[in-house]
Amino acid sequence: MKKATSLSELGFDANGASSGFFRPVSDGMDSTPTSHHRRRLTKVSVIGAGNVGMAIAQTILTRDLADEIALVDALPDKLLGEMLDLQHAAAFLPRTRLVSDTDMSVTRGSDLAIVTAGARQIPGETRLNLLQRNVALFRKIVPALAEHSPDAILLIVSNPVDVLTYVAWKLSGFPVSRVIGSGTNLDSSRFRFLLAEHLDVNAQDVNAYMVGEHGDSSVAVWSTLSVAGMPVLKSLQESHSSFGEEALEGIRRAIVDSAYEVIGLKGYTSWAIGYSVANLVSSLLRDQRRIHPVSVLAAGFHGIPDDHEVFLSLPARLGRAGVLGVADMELTDEETRRLRRSAKTLWENTQLLGL
Repeated sequence: MKKATSLSELGFDANGASSGFFRPVSDGMDSTPTSHHRRRLTKVSVIGAGNVGMAIAQTILTRDLADEIALVDALPDKLLGEMLDLQHAAAFLPRTRLVSDTDMSVTRGSDLAIVTAGARQIPGETRLNLLQRNVALFRKIVPALAEHSPDAILLIVSNPVDVLTYVAWKLSGFPVSRVIGSGTNLDSSRFRFLLAEHLDVNAQDVNAYMVGEHGDSSVAVWSTLSVAGMPVLKSLQESHSSFGEEALEGIRRAIVDSAYEVIGLKGYTSWAIGYSVANLVSSLLRDQRRIHPVSVLAAGFHGIPDDHEVFLSLPARLGRAGVLGVADMELTDEETRRLRRSAKTLWENTQLLGL
């Protein structure tokens, strides 16, 4: 039996198929149908159809954030299966065109390209070797994306996300405003969740940021922590003697390690990063001007040298043009010291790449 994704592939003529059901409507000015009034459609491409990529695609689909989603992966059978699985749910979802291919040309005309593809670490492999293999993969992906969608925003999710966002910026030739890493947007959500659970409030009412590297050297910004606009840390420390420096570092460590906990339990992370990225997609494509801690070019911020082209997470205002601005947030001396240390680590890693 022939596998097919449409009736036309089964031999049915698709030309003018709807004409037997619908009569064209004139706008009263001439005989031209009103199709020329059609709004511009939004296209999102997801590169990498693994657990993370498909969670992102599924969340974008259910939230009705795109008119067309293009999926790209190196494994053709898995890719087709994933696309068909989503297409078969069409009756329960917003109308979205789904396409897929192993060739990057399917991404042509994208408004937003999300890269989740990455090499898996081999047992015993050093972090640098893994990074170099991912750079080699990005050399195949990013220039092709830039060629087919020169006006797109690039959103990098692959890890190590900060360094690979730098790599994508260099390889694409795009302005820094259109190259963004998912960064600590999810880390900050984990931070807000833990505090919300402790305070018995909704996580959306907690304002808490993780900044710096998405990784071991990330910085929990306790000094700006608030709930409903009210500073929280001082109150917590006055009412709970356990909220000392050691406890705060334990909480930060728990946030950093939380992904490893999920991986240890189910083998991978997917849903939280899917919702996190869809949250970024909404702010970008719907021009929401919301503030997100994402990986951006941080040179010149918080004492990071101007000539250090390092990407790390800072609160940034996102809209249809990409990064519209980066908040120069007030940090304590200790938070600033930790952020600079995080930047130094990332800077040293990028210098090993020779880009």
